[in-house]
Amino acid sequence: MIPRYTRQEMGHVWSDANKFAKWLEVELAATETLAEAGLVPKDAAAAIRSRAKIDVAQIHQIEGRVKHDVIAFTMAVGESIGDPAAARWLHYGMTSNDVVDTAQALQVRDASKLIERELVTFGEILDLRAHEFRHTPQIGRTHGIHAEPITFGLKIANWFSEIQRNIARFRDAAAQMAVGKVSGAVGNASHLGTEIEERICKRLGLSAAPVASQVIQRDRHAQYLSALALIAATLEKIALEIRHLQRTEVREVEEPFSGEQRGSSAMPHKRNPVSCEQICGLARLVRSNMLAAFENVALWHERDISHSSVERVILPDSTILIDYMLSKMTMILGQMRVFPERMLSNLESTHGLVYSGQLLQDLVEKGMPRDDAYKAVQENAMAAWETDTSFRDRVAKDARIAKVLDSKALAHTFDLQRQLRSVNGIFDRVFGAHPAGEKSAAGSAGKH
Repeated sequence: MIPRYTRQEMGHVWSDANKFAKWLEVELAATETLAEAGLVPKDAAAAIRSRAKIDVAQIHQIEGRVKHDVIAFTMAVGESIGDPAAARWLHYGMTSNDVVDTAQALQVRDASKLIERELVTFGEILDLRAHEFRHTPQIGRTHGIHAEPITFGLKIANWFSEIQRNIARFRDAAAQMAVGKVSGAVGNASHLGTEIEERICKRLGLSAAPVASQVIQRDRHAQYLSALALIAATLEKIALEIRHLQRTEVREVEEPFSGEQRGSSAMPHKRNPVSCEQICGLARLVRSNMLAAFENVALWHERDISHSSVERVILPDSTILIDYMLSKMTMILGQMRVFPERMLSNLESTHGLVYSGQLLQDLVEKGMPRDDAYKAVQENAMAAWETDTSFRDRVAKDARIAKVLDSKALAHTFDLQRQLRSVNGIFDRVFGAHPAGEKSAAGSAGKH
C-alpha cells in the first residue's frame, strides 16, 4: 500500500523486516521444541537462538539469485549463525509453507489487534455522539424523500449497532486465522508428527490447523477478508450519509474542515466532504480484495502458488486500509459539525406532510375505512405539496377529516414528540440502560 494510507504501526506489521522476523520466530520455536523432544541438539538450538540474525538486504540479494524467498531466508540466517554444525538444524523437518503460513498467522494476529482497537474506539465515539444527539429531531428519508421524523442520535445508534456486529464478526474471523501448520509438504506430518506440530504452534500462541495440505486452507483467509469488507461497507455507508447531509441544499452536518484547509483551487468558498469521499473510494478496494480472497480458495491438489502473489497484496493492503479508514472515520465523527436548527428547519419545510402516516392511522383508529382515509389524506397531501402550503391547515378544513378528528385530536396527530416517544426505549435496547454518554456498551466491546 502506498505511504499515503499507511499508518506506522500497521505498516510495520507488513514490513519485510517484520515478516522475516516472524519467519525466524517460527524457525526458533520449531528448533527449540525439537530440542526439547531430543530431535535436535540442545546446544545447536541455543546457538541458533543466540546468533541468528535478519539482514533484509542480504535476503533480497540472495533471492535475486536463487529465485526462492524462503531458501534465501534460510541461507542468509544460516550464514549469520556462523557455526555450520548448528546452522544445519535450522529449518529441520520443515517445508517452506510451514514457516510462511504460520508466520503469516502471527502477522495477521498483530494486524487484527490494531484493527480491533480502532473498531472499539470508533464504537465509543459513536456511543458518545449518539447520546449527544439522542433527542435532536431530524427528518427521516426514504428513497431520498422526506418520510417521518427521527432523531440524529437514532441514526448514529444504527451505525453503532452495526459496528458492534462488525466487531463480533471480525473477532471470529481473526480467531479462524490464528492457526499454524508444521505438517510438511503435503500435510501428512510424516517428518515431525502431529504432537510436535501442536507443541510448536502452542509455543507461538497459535492452534495447529487440524488438517492442512502444504498450506493452511484459504477459506479462513476468505472469511477474514469478508469481515474486513463488511467493515469497509459500514464505513462507506456512514461516509455516504454524511456526504448527503453535507450537501448545500441539506446542510445538516459537515465533516471537519481545518483552519488552513482549502476546498478548491478555483472556488475559494468550497467546503467539500473529501474525507468521506475518500472513505467511499477506499471501500471499493477492500471489497475487490475480498473477491480475490475467494478465488484463492481453490488450489491444485495439495498446493500451488497462485494464492501467494495475491496475498502479498490483499492481506497487507486490506488491513492497512481498514486501519486507516477507521482512524479517519473516528476523527470525522468525533469532530463532525452538526446543525440541529437546520435539521428542524428541513423537517418542517414540507409544512406537516411528514405526519400523513400518523393522520392515516388516527383516522382508521377512529373508525374511518382505511381506503377512504388514505384517499382523504393523500388528496390533501398532494395539494399541499403542489402549492407549497400547510398540510395541517388543509386537513383541518376537510369535512371528511374534521368530523372524525377535532382540533385537539389533530394537535396530537401533528405532535413531533409523539413521533419520537420510543427513542429512549430503542436506545436502551442498543446501548443498555446507562447514563447518556457512558461507554459501557462500546467499552465492553473491547474486552474478552
